[in-house]
Amino acid sequence: MQTLKPSSKASVAVFDDALMSQVRARFHHVDRCPYTGPRIFFENAGGSLTLKAVVARMAEVAALPDNEHRDNDASRAISCMIDDGRDAMASLLGVEDGTVFGGETGTECLFRVIRAAANAAPAGGNIVACELEHPATFDATAQWARRTGRQRLTVPFDPHQGRATAEDYARVVTPETRVATILHTSPVTGMTQDVAAITEAIRAIAPDCYTIVDGIQHAPHGALAVSHYGVDAYAVSLYKVFCPFNDGYAWVSPRLGCADHDRLAGKPEDAWELGSRDPAAWAGAHEMVRYLEWLGGHFTEETGRRQRLLAAGQAMHDQEAALMGRLIDGADGVTGLRDLPGVTLIGEADSPWREGAVSFCVKDRDPLEIVAELGERGIRVHARKDDAYSGNILRPLGLPSVTRVSLAHYNTPLEVDACLAALKDVLGA
Repeated sequence: MQTLKPSSKASVAVFDDALMSQVRARFHHVDRCPYTGPRIFFENAGGSLTLKAVVARMAEVAALPDNEHRDNDASRAISCMIDDGRDAMASLLGVEDGTVFGGETGTECLFRVIRAAANAAPAGGNIVACELEHPATFDATAQWARRTGRQRLTVPFDPHQGRATAEDYARVVTPETRVATILHTSPVTGMTQDVAAITEAIRAIAPDCYTIVDGIQHAPHGALAVSHYGVDAYAVSLYKVFCPFNDGYAWVSPRLGCADHDRLAGKPEDAWELGSRDPAAWAGAHEMVRYLEWLGGHFTEETGRRQRLLAAGQAMHDQEAALMGRLIDGADGVTGLRDLPGVTLIGEADSPWREGAVSFCVKDRDPLEIVAELGERGIRVHARKDDAYSGNILRPLGLPSVTRVSLAHYNTPLEVDACLAALKDVLGA
């Protein structure tokens, strides 16, 4: 198994100028908003930039009037597109068995999978979630614990570290735990959880527990190796992986895939899609995977798809770690976040678990005002607040809201420096 190396605090980007130019040329609106003009995009956790090739391919396929399972060449071509897209997604996830299916969003996929697991598990016991989780799993586990008459137990996360560990889970999981959920990476704290270690800790206590992972925030920031995590389900949303919205995918293990779930009676036991999925969505997913193959080809001599995807994942991870190190520590005379007056980072500044995002608060300043003032200076960031999406995470931190800067592999050191300079101006530092 190839695993990602720990994040580096280096401030030198991994991509050279020539490669970065090629990468950025492949994305729409990389440095300019069609409504506000020139801007730097640091709101990637809210949805990434979109690949030009994905948009073009989806438009091409969306224009086709044909459906699958008809006796004509267009119909057969559509079936091939769907099969190719499914194979591409399996390669991206790193799975060789089970079922990969598409849904409206990653959140919708997670709600469906959690419902199926809660109904398939033996009666009684409890369901476990972590307080760090997005509502996609945190709310779904609460609902299905209530609807199945089970206790819902919650794993607290460490507010100082901004993450949860296998030890944290082991203190909460019991032999009667039927379903447990894990967040791979937090879009609020920016911290990654060790999914394989957490799953191992759960299995040691409750061997038959269904484990379900929200991989939505992690997917654009590094290689996926789902078959090595030991879990029963893993979901992603491709609007965070360089594709348009309303495009979620999930993998379920053979065990969970054949458990009783919503399906048409005439479909196979492991069928999870209800009705016909948009072939354009599968074609777009395939095109996104082809982009990652192209990117990985710059970092490995291997020609296989999976090997190139692993290389791309490691390269993106390293590129972003360098950018994040520059954002937090500063470089070339530019003051980093940690040294700006009044700034408090969420999570440890030097944590090797940080991935793609940093949230912070500023003494006596409203995060919403900071977001607006940065926007006026051409820097697109976002504020997370105590609402339906982030309240369960911010309340343990004792914060009503935070400012979040989230980046991706196509961002540059110069963009980081411009963001820091703008923030310094906003803070009057």
